[in-house]
Amino acid sequence: MTKSDNGKARTVRIAQEPDADELLGRSPLAALVGMLLDQQVPMEWAFTGPLTLARRMGSDDLDARTIAAHDPDAFTALFTEKPALHRYPGSMAKRVQQLCQYLVTEYDGRAEAVWADAGTGAELLKRLNALPGFGTQKAQIFLALLGKQFDVRPTGWREAAGAYGEEGSHRSVADITGPDSLAEVRAYKQQAKAAAKAAGRSA
Repeated sequence: MTKSDNGKARTVRIAQEPDADELLGRSPLAALVGMLLDQQVPMEWAFTGPLTLARRMGSDDLDARTIAAHDPDAFTALFTEKPALHRYPGSMAKRVQQLCQYLVTEYDGRAEAVWADAGTGAELLKRLNALPGFGTQKAQIFLALLGKQFDVRPTGWREAAGAYGEEGSHRSVADITGPDSLAEVRAYKQQAKAAAKAAGRSA
């Protein structure tokens, strides 16, 4: 996923931090974990998480087998160590470990195997939706991210990603390519939240 046609890692600018983005560009598991962490915290904080976790584990990458086999209490401690890795470090540590255990059981520990041979966008969405911690919205956003920034484009991928797959949209992390687009995505999210609140009041 994270390799371009010339074999080099992808260049992404999601975390807005060079080392964190470099890891996201070369590590399928890091990208998947970043997406898992992307809730109730700023997007760039979520996607910096994989690098912070890797460093706390004494590595420059994440390994699903290592995480899956890690002592749960010790793994949680990696999340709760200050600065905390997430707003809800305990529950997110559990989810990341569950995700990696699932990858080991179903995909031999290879995150990229989730999408490598998916024949259609619908099939890929189904696979992503089955991952621990991934609901439909998160699965669609990650599918859009794969298609827009990593050239993982099975037939019908835009349709399967729903509105997040639309070309030129600024709805999610899939559309972040730098500071300007991050600001546009953040503005869209704020508008959507305000609209939802207004709709709730008028109901």
